[in-house]
Amino acid sequence: MAVIAKVRVHNFHVSLDGYSAGGTITLDSPMGGAEKMFAGFDGRANDGIQAVTDSVTFDRALTSTWGQGIGAEIMGRGKFGPQSGEWTDDGWRGWWGEEPPFGTPVVVLTHHPREPLHFGNGTSFHFLDASPKEALDHARDLAGGKDIRIGGGPSTVRQFLAADLIDFMHLITVPMVLGGGVSIWDGLADVQDRFTIESTTSASGLVHSFWNRATTG
Repeated sequence: MAVIAKVRVHNFHVSLDGYSAGGTITLDSPMGGAEKMFAGFDGRANDGIQAVTDSVTFDRALTSTWGQGIGAEIMGRGKFGPQSGEWTDDGWRGWWGEEPPFGTPVVVLTHHPREPLHFGNGTSFHFLDASPKEALDHARDLAGGKDIRIGGGPSTVRQFLAADLIDFMHLITVPMVLGGGVSIWDGLADVQDRFTIESTTSASGLVHSFWNRATTG
């Protein structure tokens, strides 16, 4: 029997009051003022535990699953860059320079499609004006049978939750109050009923919650 690729969310940070980003993304503020939520996040975990030479923490061990079995990512335009409206010829190729950490095709949701961008490490960005279902179908075509990661931001994750397209989420609750911003939960009352949820707290104070789609029958 064929294995059906899953749709996953990983390392998604949420404040105690439910926000995952600030209101306005700028070149100097990629998270819209919520950057302090990520102060303790070690991005090297995206490359796997084997890429880290110092001691391995519990948090890093959990966050290193980010790339395992992933064949493509879907992200919102704000995760790719601070621009809005029609694209300009400014040479922007994403926040990550010439070595984006993904190593897979990435579908960028935007109302202004453009030609794909390709990088030497296997990352490519494909700009699509599509519904969550259409974007997921396109990402599956790019993923080679592997899982699809919904990379954010919070509005994008919320859209895929609203469309009931997410199979697994790894949420990280940070012991911090932002006081405002963008939430993944708006309009999603009782969304937890679709999942079985397990949580564990690390010595750093982070709460890792694992949401698996509940089976029926």
